[in-house]
Amino acid sequence: MIRRTFLSLTTASMLALAAIAPAQAADKDIVDTAVGAGNFTTLVAAVTAAGLVETLKGPGPFTVFAPTDAAFAALPAGTVEDLLKPENKDKLVAVLTYHVVPGKVMSTDLTEGMKAATVQGGEVTITLDGGAKVNGAVISTADIEATNGVIHVIDSVILPPM
Repeated sequence: MIRRTFLSLTTASMLALAAIAPAQAADKDIVDTAVGAGNFTTLVAAVTAAGLVETLKGPGPFTVFAPTDAAFAALPAGTVEDLLKPENKDKLVAVLTYHVVPGKVMSTDLTEGMKAATVQGGEVTITLDGGAKVNGAVISTADIEATNGVIHVIDSVILPPM
């Protein structure tokens, strides 16, 4: 009986915390939301190196397809380090801005085959068959709202066409 009560209270507490977390994210801009999440340290470091922090803290709205640290780690060895070099800043900016779409695009707005223009100037393609994807990268968590837009977590880094 005590065990069942404890499990019920623990489950209720966890559900209450899960319900609060998205609401808290909506009180922060995209950069602060990414920092607070804890699994975007590489992305935040790259945004900082590219000089895009102030832009992504700006009014927006922006839709960011945010690769996790694991997504960056899956790139060929040395790729991230190379992109972070000062002489490769333009290339880094191009890669990062390819992950950003102007406006606030929620998951309910996504349609099969949808094309979206990115801040970089290229287009990304959304597919829904087998789960939502952007250019083949799986959207693992959608609709993390921020004060200036929305973040969709993706499982790989998408690269602009060269």
